[in-house]
Amino acid sequence: MVLKSVGVLSAAKVMGAVYAAMGLIFGAFMSLISVLGAVAAQQEQAGGAMSPLIFGVGAVIFLPIAYGIGGFIGGIISAAIYNLVAGMIGGLELDLQPSAPQY
Repeated sequence: MVLKSVGVLSAAKVMGAVYAAMGLIFGAFMSLISVLGAVAAQQEQAGGAMSPLIFGVGAVIFLPIAYGIGGFIGGIISAAIYNLVAGMIGGLELDLQPSAPQY
């Protein structure tokens, strides 16, 4: 079998979801690091621990959205370029095997 084209919107939705999940994971790590920074700042001085906490909460909210939008746009561009190139030189050759029916 040869994969001649990819659904642009389908690829964009999948890539957007994958990148949003990655953004959530990265945002969680950044939030954890900022909380640790806030704890360290609080031990040194009494006042400046709020900024890292706001940054950490912002990372959990902002990064999945930003990564999801970037992944969606990247999926559109990648699928469109693939379809253009596959139309000129042929698509990917796939060796697929049927799976056993699941009941």
